[in-house]
Parts: sequence; structure tokens; C-alpha cells
Amino acid sequence: MQTPRIVKPTVFSVSKLNFYVKSLLDGDGMLRNIFVTGEISNLVDHYRSGHIYFSLKDEGALIRAVIFAGNARNLRFRPQEGMKVIARGRVSLYEPTGGYQIYIEDMQPDGIGALTMQFEQLKRKLTEKGIFASEHKKPIPKFPKTVGVITSPTGAAVEDIKSILRRRWPLADILLCPVLVQGSMAPPQLIEAVNLFNEYDCADVIIIGRGGGSIEDLWAFNDENLAYAIYASNIPVISAVGHETDFTICDFVSDLRAPTPSAAAELAVPDIVEFRNLLDSKMRYLNTAMNSRLSRTCSRLDNLRGRADYNSPPNRAARKYKQLQLSVERIRGFVNTQLVSNAESVNKLASKLDELNPASVLKRGFVLAKKDDKIVHSSKEIKKDDIIRLTFHDGEVDTKVL
Repeated sequence: MQTPRIVKPTVFSVSKLNFYVKSLLDGDGMLRNIFVTGEISNLVDHYRSGHIYFSLKDEGALIRAVIFAGNARNLRFRPQEGMKVIARGRVSLYEPTGGYQIYIEDMQPDGIGALTMQFEQLKRKLTEKGIFASEHKKPIPKFPKTVGVITSPTGAAVEDIKSILRRRWPLADILLCPVLVQGSMAPPQLIEAVNLFNEYDCADVIIIGRGGGSIEDLWAFNDENLAYAIYASNIPVISAVGHETDFTICDFVSDLRAPTPSAAAELAVPDIVEFRNLLDSKMRYLNTAMNSRLSRTCSRLDNLRGRADYNSPPNRAARKYKQLQLSVERIRGFVNTQLVSNAESVNKLASKLDELNPASVLKRGFVLAKKDDKIVHSSKEIKKDDIIRLTFHDGEVDTKVL
């Protein structure tokens, strides 16, 4: 009967054990590229190193996770506590502590696109800084001499902008700064174009934008540094990115947002036809007002001239002389009237006096009797043998009373 052989057990050091488990995990093909969904917790963002440490958890379990700086810089959003995400990476063991974790290479929000999340996060961040506030918006000049355009030189947007600018306000010069409007090289070129316009102060207003596209196509206009450049611009900026339903960070920070590049051109300059009509209307109003005022002034001058003539010394003397003549005529007429009236009264009185004249009475056959040179009024005043002197109209006779 053969004696059983005793197998001596293998004794691992902690380091070797961890190394062995790590090699098992690293050798599993499924664990080298795995997708895991969960909620972020215990988030630690090392801004100096750029690494991000956190845990992914669900209702029943938790796993540690790390995103190294190289991969963290490529994330299109900023991870936040409590955010539900889908992470792609590899599962391995961290030998010094013996804890296994997932090394995440890429990650995106679960239920919402990474770009949309990044857009909302940047929008919220810049809103809190106040660079979207209305008090920072500069007014668009009414009559710009030069319109700066920052867009692709080959797209349809630039042709629409130039066509509308030339039609609406041909007095303005168009200064095009050609740039890329899509891809990783677009944001630096857009920023440089804004800075160049301000450095040389060569435009009165800037139109920045491009035609429509997906959120990825328009992403260059969501660059944070571009937002700061537009905010710092001394020249008013009109944003014209995509279609009416598209919104970018550039739209919020600019001084005016246009729904399309064509609309931006219409907002940047006035319509010369409307301006001419307005100018004609103003000219008609001014002519009417001037003619009316000139007429009132002429009328007032005529009145003043008439008053001056009326009050001049010769005219005043002539009026006084005429008034004197009228007064003389009135006095003369009054005197003549009075003379005639008095003459009639005198004649009437003379006639009455003549009727009462004793001589006239005597002529009618009456006799005046006197006694002792006194008029005899009654027969009782005389007696027989009185000498009475009788006066006739043609002489006197003494008579004796029988």
C-alpha cells in the first residue's frame, strides 16, 4: 500500500497575493474594456494633478474609480456628486492597498449627452460669474462705418452676410476675418479674430457665427475662452450661430444674439431704403415747419412794421393834425349851429319885443295918455279940466278934459 504524499501549501506574501489577483484581473479580457453605470459619490477632484477620484455606486454595491489627468482633460463635462454616468475602462487591483477599482478612460452622463451636459455646466458657471448680465451688453451702433465678420470664408453664411450688408447699407465697409468654425482648431482662431479686431480697432460692430449644424458642429462656439474674449471686447459683438433653435455660449455672452447669420446682417446695419424714406419724411416735416415759422415771422414783421409806421412821428403828427381838423370842423359846426339857433331865438325875441314896443302899438291906433308926465292907466285918474297930453305915433297933443 502506497503512502500518501503530503503537499506543502504555497504561502504568499501580501504583495505577491495582490500581484497575483491583479494579474488575474488584468488577464480577463472582459475586464480590460468594460462599461459600468452608476452614481458618482465621494468625488475628489485634484485640480493640481488633474486626476479625479470617486466611487460608482448603485442600490446594492460600490466600486472605487479613478480618471487620470490625460483622460480627464478629454471629458466633455465636469463630473459632479450624485451624477449618474456610464463609464468605460478597465478593472484592476491597486496593489498597495489591495483594493480593486475601475480605471476609467471615458465617461458620459447617463440619459443626457456629454456635450449637452458640458454646455449646461459651462452656461451655469458663466452665469454665476455674471458675464451674461444685461448691464454688460454694449449697444449696437446705428450707422456703422465698418462691419467686421468672423466666419468661414467658404460657407454660405458669409455670402448671405455680405449680400444683405451691401443691399441694406452699402455705405459700410465689410472686413472679413476668415477662420475655421468647426473642429479643435476653431476656438483659438475665433478668439484670435476677436482680439485682432479689438487690437486694431478696425470695426464698429462684429458679426461672429456660422451656418447650422449638429451640436458637435457648433461646439467651437461653446468654448469658455472664446466667451471671455467676447466679454472683454470693446467692440459690440453680434452672435449668429446656426439656426433659430440653436443656442451656444457665444449667443449668451454676445451683446446681441441673431437667430441666423442673415438676421445678424440685418441687425448690424439699418435699411437704406427705410432710412431714405425716414429722411424724406423728416425733410418734409422740416420744410413744413420752416415755412410755417417763416410765414409767422413774416406776419409778425409785417405787424411790427405796420405798428412802427403807425407810431412814426410823421404819421402820429398827421393823425393828430387830422384829429385837430375834425375837432375844428366839429367846433365850427357846433358854433354855426349855435349861431343859427341863437339868431332864430333873437329874431323871435325881437319879434316879440317889437310886438310889445309902444311905438308899434301907437301905430295901430292906440294913444298914450299922460297927466303931469305920468301915464294915465284909468279914467278914474283924471277929472274935468285936467290937461292930458296924448301921444300919437307921429306926435303929441295936449287936450283938456270936458
